[in-house]
Amino acid sequence: MKPIVVLGSGLAGYTLVRELRKLDRDAAITLVSRDSGDYYSKPMLSNALAQGKTAESLVITVAAEMAKQLNFTLLQHTEVLGIERERKQLQTSAGVIAYGRLVLALGADPIRLPLQGDASDAVVSVNDLADYAKFRAAIESTTRVAKQIAIIGAGLIGCEFANDLASAGYVVTVIDPTAYPLSGLMPEQAGQQLLAPLAELGVTWRFGAAVKAVNKSSSGYALTLTDDSILHADLVLSAVGLRPRIELARKAGLTVNRGIVVDAQLRSSDTDIFALGDCAEIEGRTLPYVLPIMHAARALARVFAGEDMRVEFPAMPVVVKTPAHPVAVVPVARDAPGAWQVMANGHGIKLGFVDTQNQLRGFALTGAYAAERSEMAKQLSTK
Repeated sequence: MKPIVVLGSGLAGYTLVRELRKLDRDAAITLVSRDSGDYYSKPMLSNALAQGKTAESLVITVAAEMAKQLNFTLLQHTEVLGIERERKQLQTSAGVIAYGRLVLALGADPIRLPLQGDASDAVVSVNDLADYAKFRAAIESTTRVAKQIAIIGAGLIGCEFANDLASAGYVVTVIDPTAYPLSGLMPEQAGQQLLAPLAELGVTWRFGAAVKAVNKSSSGYALTLTDDSILHADLVLSAVGLRPRIELARKAGLTVNRGIVVDAQLRSSDTDIFALGDCAEIEGRTLPYVLPIMHAARALARVFAGEDMRVEFPAMPVVVKTPAHPVAVVPVARDAPGAWQVMANGHGIKLGFVDTQNQLRGFALTGAYAAERSEMAKQLSTK
């Protein structure tokens, strides 16, 4: 039989292979990775610097050992050039690969802002181990004692990097056109709770402005903001979000939207092709977080094992790694009917989103209240 071929060696791909092996010890599996395929925890990238972690030390298990443990065929440093759906073949840099069922666990790419200036290409993003290695090398190559880091974006990744870098002794400035941190996840009352704790670490916030241009300067880089102010930095890190990798699927004629469109069984518009992880749009939702990805991977493994399984997501709080002021949130859509209500306020804030039927649909917990996320998740209405 033709193998199950998994494209991608991130959390989604490896979780699927691990779950498949629990259910079927003998199924033929091929994993194709465009990099080394070494297994590591991607969420660690945004809080590794303060711990002194190198890219090499973040590797949990090298790819060859993963292949041995889980009994799959590994293709490293292999680019997939196209999918021939009728023949059920992949055109790759390593030759033609046949598949029985294909899983696209392709991940996502950092969004690149259309910046002006002669140093716009010097802006870095950290999305994998190789990026992290370049990021560390760039920081270490600067000679100034008080190294200044400018972070574009005050979302989840931007806030995590700000906390980590400031804890490591760097001078950090976060720039965002919105009015407060984590504005895409939770209301202003909650987001404002991060301002003072991170400022005490040494983070400067610049809200209401965006970066317009990045130019070389005698001391590193000069950032021109949309309010025409100038900010100097030794390194510029972009953390404005990720865009699902859908181009391979689009060229193959699969249905795509924000992500690769799949149903509750993770099946695309081609019955033998599935999508999982950051690149997937599951019944209209993209869920680029650890818990949903692992939950979906377990469900897909059961589908492959022959079960009539449909993925249903329980309440899974998003945990923001900002030790200076912890955050846990179950976000709700901006147009959801209902209102945020203050449930407690002290060392942080506890907010619940209550719908028009007086049902709890989401929450935002900061500071000491973040520890209550499991108990709060049990109270959420999923009907």
